[in-house]
Parts: sequence; structure tokens; C-alpha cells
Amino acid sequence: MEEDLNRKLEKYYEEMVSIRHHLHMNPELSFQERETVRFIQTYYRNLNIPVRTGVGGGGIVATIEGKQPGRTVALRADFDALPIQDQKQVPYRSNVKGVMHACGHDGHTALLLVLAKALKEMENELIGNYVFIHQHAEELAPGGAKPMIEDGCLEGVDAIFGTHLWAPYPTGEIYCSPGPITAAADRFQITIKGKGGHGAEPHTTKDALVVGTEIVSLLQLITSRKINPMDSAVVSVGQFKAGNAFNIIPSEAYLEGTVRTFSTELQDFIIEEMERIVKGASTVHDCDYEFRYFKGYPPTINHEKEADYILSKAEDVVGFQHVHPLNPLMIGEDFSHYLEAVRGAFFLTGAAPANTDCPFPHHHPMFDFNEEAMLIAAKTLGYAAIGFQEWRYF
Repeated sequence: MEEDLNRKLEKYYEEMVSIRHHLHMNPELSFQERETVRFIQTYYRNLNIPVRTGVGGGGIVATIEGKQPGRTVALRADFDALPIQDQKQVPYRSNVKGVMHACGHDGHTALLLVLAKALKEMENELIGNYVFIHQHAEELAPGGAKPMIEDGCLEGVDAIFGTHLWAPYPTGEIYCSPGPITAAADRFQITIKGKGGHGAEPHTTKDALVVGTEIVSLLQLITSRKINPMDSAVVSVGQFKAGNAFNIIPSEAYLEGTVRTFSTELQDFIIEEMERIVKGASTVHDCDYEFRYFKGYPPTINHEKEADYILSKAEDVVGFQHVHPLNPLMIGEDFSHYLEAVRGAFFLTGAAPANTDCPFPHHHPMFDFNEEAMLIAAKTLGYAAIGFQEWRYF
């Protein structure tokens, strides 16, 4: 069946590209995806594939039932865009001002739709059930995965697989490993409340700006002096706002940033240390404070056997010399919620554009990817789905 699937996917490759271009030109932000939902729904209905919309609020689930009973495997693609102005000079440039697909979700959607089309044509030969999860709002916490799971998108599913087209990695290469592969992605806000005054009379003030700078420095000591160097963690301050005049000491300072970890134990430790630092620095300078911490997506942790299975199927697609272990990344990815609910694995498909040694990164106004990677990803997911029925290690 793999050879048949391979031929069908190659036959429909141009359609895959066309779908990707349509979605790229008509992006929609997280939790605002309406036309995209209609497009996906219409595509499945035209193929006579049962589809359920509004799953978890804005997701879509389509299902193909094979003619022979067997396991149920799920495949997932996300479809939301980002609040970024598309600066590429290409025919399929975004038509929506200030919104673009700057992460590859348009490609994820296109490849899963065409994979479903190919499998639909093979349904008389298929064993088991194939669930196609099109997820809204991956880019914006609390995300779409959790509410879709709560709404039953994984009901009866034995395993789930997914991929991310990854522009920094060479096209034709696939990366996967068991264990943690993406981090918990959290956000924090700190407000220091002091007493402002004239810059010529600092002794009459409680300088919130000074307290804020101390906190920024002390936060860096958490990862450099409080955590085992063999463990991975990030504490980064991304915003620091204080004052609006050159000669006035501000009464407030505001800090916002992110924390990335691979374990809940380390996450809890960092939260405790951050609160201690903020409280201590504020108390020393007789200031009040507010500390707010928002837990984002949990770390994505691949199941060992399923990750090894994906690696074996990737070898069938690109050859063993083009399959690599994946070093954990500090990015966030709400595929983590699916892997907390059922067994499965997530992998990266190299998608670096041709003719460049320095691809623009994800979430960049010039972001793009090599569309040939969609075909590689579709084959890998498709091979994994149909081979899963006879996989003896499950």
C-alpha cells in the first residue's frame, strides 16, 4: 500500500501546493479562523469524508473508516496564522494586512488534506480508522489542542502522529527522538510599585526602575547558579517599561518575559525562585510588587516506541542517512496535550528554502519554506498511519 500511497501523493503534489498558496494568501489569526474552517470543511465534504466542525470551539475532525476493522490512528495539523506583516515578494503573498502564515501551518493543513484525499481513494484496502485533526489556535495559549481533546477528538484513538515543517533544517531531512523535544512555554509579568519624584531629589523617592534592573540581573542567576548545568531552562525578560521623562524617577516599572523548561519539577522551582527574588528586591527598597505567572503549553514528550516507529517510517521515505535524532528545542508546541492523552510522536520535517544558506526563521516577516517538504511530510505521516495497523510493538 505504501507504493500506491506514494504514487497518489506525487500525483496530487501540485494540488497540495495550490492549497498552501490559497491558505497563505488568506490567513486568519488564532481563535478567528472562520474562512479557513469553511475551506477545510468543504474540501472534506467534496471527498465524501465525514467531518465534524466546531470541535473544541473552532477545530475540525474528519474520519475515514477502512473496510477492515483495526486500530485507530490520528494525524494532526494546525491552521492558524500570526499577527505579522508579510514582506515576501511572491505571487502567494498574504492578502491580509498585518497577518501572515509565518510558521508553516498553511503547509501542515495542505499536506494533511491531500493525504486524506489519497487515503480516501484507498479506503477499500485500508485497515482500521484514520482521524484527521485540524486544530485551530496553536499559536496563542491556551491553544486549541486542549479544548479539542476535551470535546472528544481523541475518542477511540490508539495513537497520534504529527509533524512541523521546519525551515532552519535542510529539506529532505527528518528529525525525531523519544522523550522531551519541545519545552513548556510560560509567561510572567512583574510590576514594581514605588514612589516617583524629581531626578534631582532621588532621596525622596522609591526608585521602581532601580528595583526592576536588580530583578532582571537576579533572575539570570536562577539558570546560571541555581540549576544543575545538565538541566535545561531559560528565563528571559522581553519587556522592561519604566518612566516617560529624562528627569523624573518613575513610580512604577513593568517587566514581562518567558520561562522554558522540560519538567514540572524544574518549572515549579523556577516559579518559587522568581517570587523570592521579586519579593526580596522589592522589600529591600520598600516597594510593593505584583508577580503573575502564566503556565503555557506543557513540554512535548514523545513516547519511546512511537518515536522509534516514526524514525523507521521516515527511513522508508528519505533513507536512513537522512533521518536524525532531534535535539530538544526551547520552543512551545501544544501537540504536547495530545501526547499527554494518548501515545504518539511528533517530528520535524526539514523545509529550508532552496538557494539559501541562511533561511529566515519562523515568525519572521520574510518566512517561507521549501514546498517539496510537504510531500516528504505527507508520505512519512501516511506511511506511519497505514503501517500502524500491523506494527507489532504497539
